[in-house]
Amino acid sequence: MTEQFKMDAPATERRLDDMAQGLVGAPLDRPEGPLKVTGTATYANEWQVDGMAHGVMVRAPGNSGRVVLSNRDAVVKMPGVLSVIQDDRLLRNPAQGTANEAPIQGPQHVAYLGQLIAVVVAESFEQARHAAQALDVTLENGEPVPVDPETAAVEPQEGQALDQGDLEAAMSAAENSVDVVYTTPSHSSSPMEPHASIATWEGDDLILRGSYQMLKYNRNELADSLGIHPDRVRVISPYVGGGFGSKLGLAPEAVAAAIAAKEVGRPVSVALLRPQVYEATMRRSETRQRLRLAADADGRLSGFGHDARVSNLPGETFAEPVLQASHFLYASANRKMSLDLARLHRLCAGSVRAPGEAVGVTIVENAMDELAHAAGIDPVELRLRNIPEKDPESGKEYSSRRFRKALQGGAEAFGWNDRPGVKERRDGDWMIGYGMASAARVNILKESQARVTLRPDGTARVETDMTDIGTGTYAILGQIAGEMLGLPRDKVDVVLGDTDLPPASGSGGSWGASSSGTSVYLACEAIRRQLADRLEVDERDLLLKDAQATYANKTTALTDVLRGDEIAKVGHVLPGDTSDAVRQATFGAYFAEVGVHAATGETRVRRMHGSFAAGRILNAKTARSQCLGGMTFGIGMALTEELAFDPRDGHVANHNLAEYHIPVNADVPQLTVELLEERDDWASPLQAKGIGELGICGAAAAITNAIFNATGVRVRDYPATLDKVIAGL
Repeated sequence: MTEQFKMDAPATERRLDDMAQGLVGAPLDRPEGPLKVTGTATYANEWQVDGMAHGVMVRAPGNSGRVVLSNRDAVVKMPGVLSVIQDDRLLRNPAQGTANEAPIQGPQHVAYLGQLIAVVVAESFEQARHAAQALDVTLENGEPVPVDPETAAVEPQEGQALDQGDLEAAMSAAENSVDVVYTTPSHSSSPMEPHASIATWEGDDLILRGSYQMLKYNRNELADSLGIHPDRVRVISPYVGGGFGSKLGLAPEAVAAAIAAKEVGRPVSVALLRPQVYEATMRRSETRQRLRLAADADGRLSGFGHDARVSNLPGETFAEPVLQASHFLYASANRKMSLDLARLHRLCAGSVRAPGEAVGVTIVENAMDELAHAAGIDPVELRLRNIPEKDPESGKEYSSRRFRKALQGGAEAFGWNDRPGVKERRDGDWMIGYGMASAARVNILKESQARVTLRPDGTARVETDMTDIGTGTYAILGQIAGEMLGLPRDKVDVVLGDTDLPPASGSGGSWGASSSGTSVYLACEAIRRQLADRLEVDERDLLLKDAQATYANKTTALTDVLRGDEIAKVGHVLPGDTSDAVRQATFGAYFAEVGVHAATGETRVRRMHGSFAAGRILNAKTARSQCLGGMTFGIGMALTEELAFDPRDGHVANHNLAEYHIPVNADVPQLTVELLEERDDWASPLQAKGIGELGICGAAAAITNAIFNATGVRVRDYPATLDKVIAGL
């Protein structure tokens, strides 16, 4: 039986506040943690499948033209080689998140350098790699194509445009104003686990063991790519070694593995090499952003302008949504925004952790810091003065918002009142500065299903195709079920990552925990009602704790209530009217202290604090970890991360972890996180909102604003590498 619920009205009952087990919100460990640290959690390319062959993808050497494999016959005859496959069903690039259909296919004509155009299959990985390297790939009838966002043709994104009031007049009349242009480079998700798939055919049915984030969509994308019915496809992905957006949509290796396995008549494993992960999965688009802010003498905004240019391949509809938070973060009567999409022949642009706000909020917060300095107003106070009462464009109420508390509480926790003036503080050769920034991220509820089974022995099982990409899903779903059913956490099994299970929201957009958690909650509510019927009491009068049922001054073991039966229910949540009736978002604030070396321009983050409000916190430990990860990502954005493209042909020049510089332990100082108590009745029956991406949305700006406070240097071209800082010094 399915318990379906549509989120059409605020969930004001807040039932989780009244449950007795004490699991929800507790900082519990991830149950799969020991499996991962001992190497016994099976990742996509670690399955031991009898008779498995190995495939290695082949890359295009240019960015335009028709593919010719001139020595294909010779390569097929190399030791161990089973096949060299070039098939029109191979993917040009991955699917976008929630695409639910095949992305662009057909490797015969190349669109970017590094595109995966063939797969070589052999008995061993080493033989396949050797043969792939020996394959002579040439491109015929190529022509010059645009690779530079500065000169490429742009397409205005009409649905993103806004012109409210008169921004030009507000800028002219402003007591203080800023008109600045910032640029951010492309970023790579750089997951620790490369994209990998093992395909096995059982007759006409395909089993794909892959590393993916959103299985119900990935199954449909794979089926559509192959031209078969989705019922013929099963995707298994119990453990994902990082995704950060790059594994939202189906990637080329999955289709290649499926085609190869069918052709050679045995299972085939295809794992992307590390350079291929950088060259042929997803990048965050580079951005060029112009911010115009107009304010009166008290710092209250009268004008807000945000114009951005991003890029993508021809034929792709995704455009990095950098304006998302600009629509609701600060008050201003006169507002103007636009988004242009440049068409480039670089690898596909798509979602990288916190698409839109990660780079959009960052630049807004840099501009706000410039305005604060120009107006002589404390940066925290400037933001407090510009918090809108209602959505400044639609007039909608905010569903819940502890933005002011995050700013004030974060400032107090960090010691913001001790902030030095510009270039005022030194520690030997190090110039010391403080910086801060706001955080904001849209909140979304997605359709999701889960099955919960209460078994005769008083234990429970949660089943859904939801994935855990390191975010804590195994822990959180078990906590919700244990709370609702009155069971200790170790009495609840959680099974994830298999499309044979009820389809969940998937891991993406910070909607996973709230959406899949709500489906578990609904299934447990239905089980509670059936238990109450057996006991002939109202379900609201039934207390479940430690596998005991207490009602009408009686206590009975849950196993006695079940009497040898099991109760299984499916919870099914659908987004409803609450998604549009109010403005739903999460908020926070960052504070950072940096040291900048006076002789070299090197920047080191000395400490950093974040205060965040994201509705009910379902697990304090996993939520804190997500914020720590986001802030670490922010350190990378601010100081080191940049996909470098060759201006001649658009290929990725730093396609490995050695030269794409993500922060390592030595780069990350003591980080502190405060999670604010909050309930959002409009978000879901859990009153929870997404937190996974909130921790990065603006984090980099706190660091670059601190660099200015330390040195007086504004770096408007991210990242703030030492050459850019020392040029100002």
